[in-house]
Amino acid sequence: RPHRTELYEDAPSACWPIVYSPDYNITFMGLEKLHPFDAGKWGKVINFLKEEKLIADDLIVQAQEATDEDLLVVHSRRYLNKLKWSFVVATITEIPPVAFLPNFVVQRKVLKPLRTQTGGTIMAGKLAVDRGWAINVGGGFHHCSSDKGGGFCAYADITLAIKFLFERVQGVSKATIIDLDAHQGNGHERDFMDDHRVYIMDAYNRYIYPGDGFAKRAIKRKVELEWGTEDAEYLQKVHTHVEGALNELKPDIIVYNAGTDILDGDPLGGLAISPQGIVKRDEVVFKAARSRRIPILMVTSGGYQKRTARIIADSILNLHNLGLIDKELATSGAENPRVEQMIRDSAKGLTNLSLQ
Repeated sequence: RPHRTELYEDAPSACWPIVYSPDYNITFMGLEKLHPFDAGKWGKVINFLKEEKLIADDLIVQAQEATDEDLLVVHSRRYLNKLKWSFVVATITEIPPVAFLPNFVVQRKVLKPLRTQTGGTIMAGKLAVDRGWAINVGGGFHHCSSDKGGGFCAYADITLAIKFLFERVQGVSKATIIDLDAHQGNGHERDFMDDHRVYIMDAYNRYIYPGDGFAKRAIKRKVELEWGTEDAEYLQKVHTHVEGALNELKPDIIVYNAGTDILDGDPLGGLAISPQGIVKRDEVVFKAARSRRIPILMVTSGGYQKRTARIIADSILNLHNLGLIDKELATSGAENPRVEQMIRDSAKGLTNLSLQ
């Protein structure tokens, strides 16, 4: 019997299905600067969206921290106990000095933000089913599996979100993961290796971390990219394979891992996609999902440059401008955006007529 969880309590219908908490951001004594990761990226995305008047604090869903009981839906107790060793966390987050900090500091300053982002992904899974789409401004820890972390990923939030939906939400029995981070998503691949309910498409730089040959066996659609792949080739491949994946199997939920480490100049990604290319990529994925009326959950995953936050915000604004995400649509479930738009336009038309 599934345990009760705070993470599945209904969000106020006035809220956008955008999940965030100030607790996402990792800051302590400048140590976060030793990792190429912008550890305040998530808060910056929210600030840009507020500046553009898309959202306000009381209109977003506040992420709750995933509890041990939540995490045990996927993780072994043995794995969670390992995180009580600072050197293990230092290895996973790739910030060596963390090894020398007392574990209570590591729990509060490093793992709590990651647990809160993980709770955010689980919450966003249910929101996506209820509203047609949801975005967790954090999450996407795709290198973590049930018993092993790595590559800055300490909790398997993608696996958790999908398992929660399978166990607790009626009518969700098939999921598609579209992983477009620059790195192979070996965590969820290992977790769903023999699970025929989960279809995985993964496009990544074939030469970089993690190069997990065993995990690759779980990928149904593998798009291996060369160093320095640019917009035209990349977008054509994404379009072809996203369409192909969704035509092959129509899932009940899409989990979209929208890493921005494909950006030109990313020290770890090795690809050469422009900011406009990233915005276009997200548009391609959302169009494919919305036109088929498949609920979509987006997580932000990797992205290691200072300009990343602005690009994520621009992408969310673009999705909104195109009517692929919006609040009215959100509260009325996963209807077809085009139909909704037609209804709105005709309503506008009627109002204009009555004004004349």
